[in-house]
Amino acid sequence: MASEVENPSPATENRIDGGNTASADGNPTIEIASDSSESKVSKKQAKKEAAKAEKIRRKQEEASAAGAASAKLAETDPLACNYGDVPIEDLQSKAVTGRKWTEVGMLDAKLANGTVLIRGVAQTIRAVGKKMAFLVVRQFTATVQCVLTVSEELVSPQMVKYATSLSRESIVDVEGVVSIPTEPIKGTTQQVEIQVTKLHCINRAVSNLPINIEDAARSEEEIKEAEKAGEKLVRVNQDTRLNNRVLDLRTPANQAIFRLQCSVEDVFRDFLRSEDFVGIHTPKLVAGASEGGAAVFKLDYKGQAACLAQSPQLYKQMVICAGFGRVFEVGPVFRAEDSYTHRHLCEFIGLDVEMEIKEHYFEVLDIVDRLFVTMFDYLDEKCKKLLDAINRQYPFKPLKYLRKTLCLTFEEGIQM
Repeated sequence: MASEVENPSPATENRIDGGNTASADGNPTIEIASDSSESKVSKKQAKKEAAKAEKIRRKQEEASAAGAASAKLAETDPLACNYGDVPIEDLQSKAVTGRKWTEVGMLDAKLANGTVLIRGVAQTIRAVGKKMAFLVVRQFTATVQCVLTVSEELVSPQMVKYATSLSRESIVDVEGVVSIPTEPIKGTTQQVEIQVTKLHCINRAVSNLPINIEDAARSEEEIKEAEKAGEKLVRVNQDTRLNNRVLDLRTPANQAIFRLQCSVEDVFRDFLRSEDFVGIHTPKLVAGASEGGAAVFKLDYKGQAACLAQSPQLYKQMVICAGFGRVFEVGPVFRAEDSYTHRHLCEFIGLDVEMEIKEHYFEVLDIVDRLFVTMFDYLDEKCKKLLDAINRQYPFKPLKYLRKTLCLTFEEGIQM
């Protein structure tokens, strides 16, 4: 039965159908049909939109509060230009400032009494009353202690308060004078301090991070020693590390591991290039198995069966037959091998070498021998800081090796 409506109320959640009917007196009427399912959907959607709007509003309030606080400090503190959060507009590239940056790892006694500008993350912040604060800044694997002390012309009490309000892992710019402390600093890699004159935050980290970098960088031995002494330290498990990989990669050990990998690859290339080897790049999508002894990752390649390369071996042999003489490749290798352990070597970066032999296979042994000795020498001489950073979290014994690698005949090996 149709009801007659002159001015339907917008508050009602009904649908007005386009088809009109006529009443007994001939006047047109409008049919109103109720749709409860659409009403439920719209209410649910409205709830979601309201939650989103509330979240945006909170962020805007926080941003405006931070801006208001900075503006208030600027009004009350004549030294406010020496510290504060850098606005996003100022971070956009507008002009080359010509400022000279110093890496944290390069800070040493030679720079004493000189002014430096560094950028890093705020690893730890510690207040000592209202007139002094300590800030440890980390860049890559190096850390340095920065000291803020209230002075009439450079550092105000508000600046010290601002420094202590920074959240850990925030990116900061620090400018100050390098000084040499009277006693060795235990908590940092660099044995100098920076007397801060300017401090600006480039990007604030959230106040509660999923993992603490100090916890993630702790060695298993340190945790066990603490447990023996009755102290409970946080252990960051592997799943937590992988779920927060960006933070985990900030640990000094992980920073050092990736840099060591890069160094090994560079030395590998440089040495082989000096021995007249040619670098090549072989296909990683191939028609069949490269080696019969390992499983392959199979896939469909435009309607044809294909697999990921287990090794560049076939292609290396092809280019040797083509007259290249000596070749090498640095590239990914894929193995679909199951394992009885929780670790599966499914993908790795291979350092592959292939060369023709003129008289005896000892020619290959000689090249490989000198290659490894060159690598080990480089790591010992040029990468000591990186090795130390790894050693603090994953202790290891120094590598021992002969200048000339011991080479045994098959008969000598059998006798041993």
